[in-house]
Amino acid sequence: MGSKLLFYLVILPISKLPFGMLYLISDFLYLILYKIIGYRTKVVRSNLENSFPDKTSSEIKKIEAKFYSHLCDLVVESLKAFSISLDEAKERMKDRNIEVVNQYYKQGRQVVLVGGHYGNWELFAITIGATTEHKALALYTPLKNEFINDKITKSRSKYGLGMLSIKEIKSKLTEINSDLYATIFGADQSPRKSQRAYWVKFLNQETGIQFGTEKFAKEFNAVVIFTNIYKVKRGYYELQYDVITEQPNEEEFGYISKTHTEMLEKVIQEQPEFWLWSHKRWKHKRPEDEILH
Repeated sequence: MGSKLLFYLVILPISKLPFGMLYLISDFLYLILYKIIGYRTKVVRSNLENSFPDKTSSEIKKIEAKFYSHLCDLVVESLKAFSISLDEAKERMKDRNIEVVNQYYKQGRQVVLVGGHYGNWELFAITIGATTEHKALALYTPLKNEFINDKITKSRSKYGLGMLSIKEIKSKLTEINSDLYATIFGADQSPRKSQRAYWVKFLNQETGIQFGTEKFAKEFNAVVIFTNIYKVKRGYYELQYDVITEQPNEEEFGYISKTHTEMLEKVIQEQPEFWLWSHKRWKHKRPEDEILH
């Protein structure tokens, strides 16, 4: 089935279903993906065992099962994002303390919002443009499928979020510097081979992290704010903002990167089932000539 047919005949009609029916689909997906197919179970199990060596096999399996349940919820909630209204999205993604971000708009300061693939980042993308006084801007890597890429970027940006491809960053730096932006970084993905990683201890493992958040913050003297998405109950989330630094250029090299990684680690340790364990996060090993911080 072509991308267009898949979108218009399957994805869009499913997105218009009420949440109650979507969660029935999620429950069915859980049986298929986890119990029958075992989608990426080896990756998930390995990631969990390496991250929590002190947990028993039974404890690991419980986290694993909860993760797959959340993952299936995330799939249907992401489909819902194509048609959800702003009012319903904001009802399901509440802000605990958006004033932490908005105070810097009044001060004329740029901000960087950094977090990880935790909770529901798609619903966050839908709502952030309507809740922050800054212009919300998300950096993203384009998908190879141009049609699907276009549909996803339009969906995420329909309520005010700006989407900027990483291929366009250099050409847009002057434009970004001329206004007040809340620039969003998902900083828990593996660096590309072309990127020089910053190495830290994360979830009991040597981990290369992208340095872009820190580099960008120093470039624009932007306040760095850790952004966490708590899952309150099925289909409902809350956002918590915590300032990492107001003066990025006064911080020593690596402080910002290390701190936002430690903050994400703490969140994951408290409720591990809501992080994206199916991602091959540790596929790269630290070169001998690179320092572990």
